[in-house]
Amino acid sequence: MIKRGLFLLFSLVAAVPALAGTAHAASDGASLYNTNCSVCHQAGGAGMPGQFPVLKNRIDKIASSPEGKRYLADVVLNGLHGPIQAGGVTYAGFMPSLKALSDEDIAAVLTYVASLSDAKPAPTIAAEDIKAARAVPKKSSEIQAERSALNAAHPIL
Repeated sequence: MIKRGLFLLFSLVAAVPALAGTAHAASDGASLYNTNCSVCHQAGGAGMPGQFPVLKNRIDKIASSPEGKRYLADVVLNGLHGPIQAGGVTYAGFMPSLKALSDEDIAAVLTYVASLSDAKPAPTIAAEDIKAARAVPKKSSEIQAERSALNAAHPIL
């Protein structure tokens, strides 16, 4: 009986590294997007005219600069409120904060959405980018100003 108990204990201890490895596996951006974003931005980032901006073939362009990556991280972490122009269409601009997601998960979602373009290779967003943005929370007015500055420098929004 003691041998069996020790065997079970050692088996559990041996299994811990394997379980820990799955906890640190790369986040699945497509699955996270479908769970957290597709209700509004639709499957494949198609958007909904007049209600939710198209993400496909836009996010890759925004994410192609460090300022763009920071802006995207700020939007996902803090949300965005107020009218915006995107792709020549005006939107009411209400996006909730997704700061409850981990840095890795947000990076995976943004990298996935950036990959929904014809540009190859698509830009990637690292968890470190999200961590840096999380350290400096922003108000919606600051994100709107960031958006305006980014659009002036790179008219792609």
